[in-house]
Amino acid sequence: MLKQVGNKLYRRQDKELLLIEPWGKNSLRVRATQRSEFIPDTDSALLEPEDTEVQITIEGKKAVITNGKLTCKIMDNGVLQYYNQNGKLLLEEYDRTRDMYEGSDKFASALEIVPRTFTPRQCSDNFKLTVRFEAYKDEKIFGMGQYQQPYLDVKGCIIELAHRNSQASVPFALSDRGYGILWNNPAIGQVTFGKNVTEWIAESTKQMDYWITAGDTPAEIEEAYADATGKVPMMPDYGMGFWQCKLRYQTQDEILEVAREYKRRGLPIDVIVVDFFHWPHQGDWKFDKDYWPDPAAMVRELKEMGIELMVSIWPTVDAESENYEEMTELGYLTRSEYGKRIGQLGDACIIDVTNPDGRNYVWEKIKKNYYDLGIKIFWLDEAEPEFTGYEFEHYRYFLGADMEVGNLYPKYYARMAYEGMEAEGQKNIVNLLRCAWAGSQKYGALVWSGDIDSSFRALRNQLAAGLNMGISGIPWWTTDIGGFHGGNIHDDAFKECFVRWFAFGAFCPVMRLHGFREPFKEPLGTTGGGKHISGAENEVWSYGEEVYEICRKYMELREKMRPYVKTLMQDAHEKGTPIMRPLFYDFPEDKKAWEIEDQYMFGSKVLVCPVLYEGVRERKVYLPEGKWKNINDNRLYEGGAEYVCDAPYESIPVFVKAGELEEIF
Repeated sequence: MLKQVGNKLYRRQDKELLLIEPWGKNSLRVRATQRSEFIPDTDSALLEPEDTEVQITIEGKKAVITNGKLTCKIMDNGVLQYYNQNGKLLLEEYDRTRDMYEGSDKFASALEIVPRTFTPRQCSDNFKLTVRFEAYKDEKIFGMGQYQQPYLDVKGCIIELAHRNSQASVPFALSDRGYGILWNNPAIGQVTFGKNVTEWIAESTKQMDYWITAGDTPAEIEEAYADATGKVPMMPDYGMGFWQCKLRYQTQDEILEVAREYKRRGLPIDVIVVDFFHWPHQGDWKFDKDYWPDPAAMVRELKEMGIELMVSIWPTVDAESENYEEMTELGYLTRSEYGKRIGQLGDACIIDVTNPDGRNYVWEKIKKNYYDLGIKIFWLDEAEPEFTGYEFEHYRYFLGADMEVGNLYPKYYARMAYEGMEAEGQKNIVNLLRCAWAGSQKYGALVWSGDIDSSFRALRNQLAAGLNMGISGIPWWTTDIGGFHGGNIHDDAFKECFVRWFAFGAFCPVMRLHGFREPFKEPLGTTGGGKHISGAENEVWSYGEEVYEICRKYMELREKMRPYVKTLMQDAHEKGTPIMRPLFYDFPEDKKAWEIEDQYMFGSKVLVCPVLYEGVRERKVYLPEGKWKNINDNRLYEGGAEYVCDAPYESIPVFVKAGELEEIF
């Protein structure tokens, strides 16, 4: 039975209830369940939409709903088809049945595979949900979050819908066919963008829920998605320059001396970072006074130098923490389905940020011990969260089982700090997180790509990760320059990787140096944070004079670009525009631009061609239509063609539109 209720279209067929409704310009939200009703929007990434006029027609068992450029047709057998305003088929559910109807030219199949499958989970009110769509030859698909692989086009990929250290599931896909689709379901699952079928799976859920939009350009699709899920705040000025970090500064004196040295050398620096285990125990959320005796004075001196201090926050609570017993009694810790809670990460357990009272509790500790000292930016680490083993069936939150709601964790983690800071009157909030889900951006989430390897192979993966995160609605993204794991500061091979990464980092939304460098430093003591080793020096002068001069060049270039970067941040804030994006975003009519996976646009005026492989001293570049200037030699190039350009040790090919940004390049 089909029924219109206001601007909503319902279909009831036996045990399935289907709902299609407008959700923003040119967009529809589609839900289905085999329960009696849909669940509240607690788990949704979507904001409440403005009222939208739609056209709905019902003829027998068929129906059509149109919202602007997007039309959904419900066929006699319940199959959904999506068209744009020109009548082009964008997407169609996958149906392989013999469910024929009069006058139909439907392909008959004896496979009996239906588009939407709800498989009951035993002893539960939940289902394993499978939703299938037709696969299209030569379709290109982008987005889906951050995965450690070199593929920008994820067509042909199997993608885990789950978070891990260095992996962020942000399930929004943009197709070159002219649509974008958000899998609005935080359950652990998988999507396969196969050659024969596209298949979305949620392992444990109560309903199907996705959002789909149509647009004539990638920008139109992206902006509709940002309207639907939220936009980043305006990046504060200190977020646009250079950030210095390492694992880890061991004392207050050490970090202050590093900051002073940057100033003595006349190097631009905006942020410096106190990393993990500056606390007595995990879950104390305060400085260890043995090594950080006067944090307030440290913050004051740094601010006098024009440097913001960022402090690492972990969601872990050790059994020895002063807060462990109370948090356990109050139910503020993530639960284990079987066995003891301790050991969720090493010897610690993880806070339950899906519990609003738990979020308030932790924020009050952060406020008292950090925020009230003048610290206004936080590094919210372990945001997946990183369990010792990713045994998703083993954990449960306030909102439900990890299998059903687990992908919400980083969003609520960002929300915890954002709402606390907002309540204090702070504007332009930014916090660094290791993970995100759809909608995290509106809570000021700057996502970095996790504990990656210090190698060219990892560098190649970061380019795809950053670009796909931008397409997924997370415009604030960064990476550990030089990678995280390893990298000996005296090794010439690593130095080459480092300088290539540093040049790439200058053209990332946030330029941030970090890493666990070798050779390691011994612990300073036997208690608190002093028990832990530290990495080698990781300042720009730590790698020798040649590397230092290259770093200085790109730091000064980033500083000169600050006004331009600010315009990009404004676009991200106002429209959801990715700061770094694939070439096709600005040149959608250029077929070649959709194929380029190793170059990108930094805003609409700068084209970046990073060097991603060891020993490379020249590389092929593709320039879209127009005239382009190589910033390294000021040579002009005609667009619409490929060139081989020099890429010496000290420079990567970067092009600017002719006549643009002449005050910088």
